[in-house]
Amino acid sequence: MKENSMLKRNSYCGVLRKNNIGDEVILNGWVAKERNLGSLIFVDLRDRTGIVQVVFDDTVDVDLFQQASKLRSEYVIGVRGKVRLRSNINETIPTGEIEVLVDELQIINTSEVPPIYIKDDDNVSETMRLKYRALDLRKPKMQKNLEIRSKLYHLTRNFFYENGFIEVETPMLTKPTPEGARDYLVPSRVNPKKFYALPQSPQLMKQLLMVSGLDRYIQITKCFRDEDLRANRQPEFTQIDLEMSFVDEDDVMELNENYLKYLFKEMIGLDINTPIKRMTYQEAMNRYGSDKPDLRFGLELKDISEVVKNCGFKVFESATTNNKSVRGIRVPNGGEFYSRKKIDKLEEFAKTYGAKGLAWMKVKEDTIQSPIGKFLSDDSQKNIIQLLHGEPGDLLLFVADDHSIVYQTLGALRIQIAKDMDLINPKDFKFLWVTDFPQFEYNEEEDRLVAKHHPFTSPKKEDEDKLLSNPESVRARAYDIVINGDEIGGGSIRIHNMDLQKKMFQALGFSEEEAQEKFGFLLEAFKYGAPPHGGLAYGLDRLVMLFTGSENIRDVIAFPKTQSATCLITGAPTELSKEQLEEVHIQVMEE
Repeated sequence: MKENSMLKRNSYCGVLRKNNIGDEVILNGWVAKERNLGSLIFVDLRDRTGIVQVVFDDTVDVDLFQQASKLRSEYVIGVRGKVRLRSNINETIPTGEIEVLVDELQIINTSEVPPIYIKDDDNVSETMRLKYRALDLRKPKMQKNLEIRSKLYHLTRNFFYENGFIEVETPMLTKPTPEGARDYLVPSRVNPKKFYALPQSPQLMKQLLMVSGLDRYIQITKCFRDEDLRANRQPEFTQIDLEMSFVDEDDVMELNENYLKYLFKEMIGLDINTPIKRMTYQEAMNRYGSDKPDLRFGLELKDISEVVKNCGFKVFESATTNNKSVRGIRVPNGGEFYSRKKIDKLEEFAKTYGAKGLAWMKVKEDTIQSPIGKFLSDDSQKNIIQLLHGEPGDLLLFVADDHSIVYQTLGALRIQIAKDMDLINPKDFKFLWVTDFPQFEYNEEEDRLVAKHHPFTSPKKEDEDKLLSNPESVRARAYDIVINGDEIGGGSIRIHNMDLQKKMFQALGFSEEEAQEKFGFLLEAFKYGAPPHGGLAYGLDRLVMLFTGSENIRDVIAFPKTQSATCLITGAPTELSKEQLEEVHIQVMEE
């Protein structure tokens, strides 16, 4: 071997098995653990495939043994040796039947004591994990998550290539357009006082690709939205973006059902039954209080407004008019599970979603236990219990308020109750298409109607004439794919007619000049023969969360941002020097 040349591996650590006994192997990796027993030194050697035990014996080579005694956690080493049977089998790791007796060691690099443990159950704070992400990513769980993510990329490209899709990259520096969230803006040095935006999605570009005749487009792309963060949201995220020409909703849904069927089979061996169940937006809200319902358990909402109009309880009676309602949830066997103290906690939880309170009723054999019981007649009590199919031992929960607050509160409560009572099977997967969304929703901050999906979603044909006269009643040709209570993907059939698109902009309050200034390039393209088209975009990060069982999106992204959209590794975002600011013609105002 050449002087100072590195021992180059001929095998990975985690792939060695009993059938390798007698083989001479060269391994590279990190020291996960070392144990010096006086005459023997045992080292757990780790690479991305796993861990294998390597052994140094002072009766074989004293100098080698002395060299091995210097090894510490996270040293980078190379070893040469022979695979042999272990005397004490370790059934907790795949390589537990064998070990490698080392006859050559090379210390490639030393390591200071790591600030975090390199193990899955270290319980270190997320701040420390993100600050020392290179170390955090050495953990077996994190390595596995990234491998699963890589496999998802591979399978996705395979499926869409085989179905005639063409992968096209769209620009990262584009034009600011109102698509629902705030844009990340980038100043232009060569165009003073002008800005690019990082794309919230490739929406308009993929529509232009349909106008170009590309027919079927696919892209795995980064998107950027400057919005409040949470467990499954990041300022930059990855989207599987696709668009198809000459299609309707059924065509898009059928192809994507085939994709999901293929993906779940290849990723986790799950056979999905197709066609996937469909439910309208309004039915989902009425039954589950959410447009992304988790179907792995019951706890459905029931509207009791009609039976409590004259029940004697003023809170209920007053909520049966003026776009309000009274709805309830039956919790089977909840009467015993939920003590008064636990119910008080549910009420506090309900208030965080805007509810003024949470009424409740425990069903007994011949009576009820409830703080509102004294206000309700016997007939009202019976009617409520009958409508909710209440049985002795059940807990009934009620919210009376505006429709939106009732839906939001009870929708969140049913999830919380399912978690409390362990009603969710984590290995179960329930798929649902939610369809017929409202075309518009009211934005309180802006005090106007905005597009629920985006301004390029086509309204249902039968509702087009109501765009200007009765926009609140217009339904969109939009559809979301929901898995286990998460919106994993969403799409729609797009507007491809210039006049209808102009009408949509008018309904959203854009003047003709504003529409031309913001979207003139799209309207111009529509002049020259735009085909009917539609598509869908998946949140790739959320898919990886499903396949890895992760509850936090930061566990499936290599270098994520914190809750406050900062990078603890690099310190981004950072202040710029005066010279840098002047180059892009920006002056920062002092607070």
